[in-house]
Amino acid sequence: MQRQQGFTLIELVIVIVILGILSAFALPRFADLSGDAETASVEGARGSVKSAASIVRSKALAAGEGDTTGTDVFTLEGESIDLTNGYLAASSLEGAAQLGDYTVELSSPDADVTIADPQTDSPCFTFNGSTDSDDPADVSEVGTWDTGNSSCTTTSP
Repeated sequence: MQRQQGFTLIELVIVIVILGILSAFALPRFADLSGDAETASVEGARGSVKSAASIVRSKALAAGEGDTTGTDVFTLEGESIDLTNGYLAASSLEGAAQLGDYTVELSSPDADVTIADPQTDSPCFTFNGSTDSDDPADVSEVGTWDTGNSSCTTTSP
């Protein structure tokens, strides 16, 4: 008599059912990571903007342009940087922070920054430009994009 080797059909079906149940629990955990990736990307851009604002302010102070009111222009690593009251101006935000892959919506003296081609509820943040020499530029926390108004809804730092 010959012995069979291998799995029976019933054993294979049971294994497939178990794998299906396991994947039903695991799939939702890994299915929608794009939102987390977009948020992390915008957080990185936010850090870049904060660093650029600090570097521009430091260079402006070192160049003797830090205590002025109004606007000035100087060059930083080949980029022409606009200053407002000795702080980074929103008009130079994209070049100073190297935000080429992001959408920057200017609304002087502020700017909203989000991912390229944002949808409603995409992550974003607001750069609040200086309004006078005693009011430094700052960056909001990450909020959500409102496509209807083309603006970012955030909380201030």
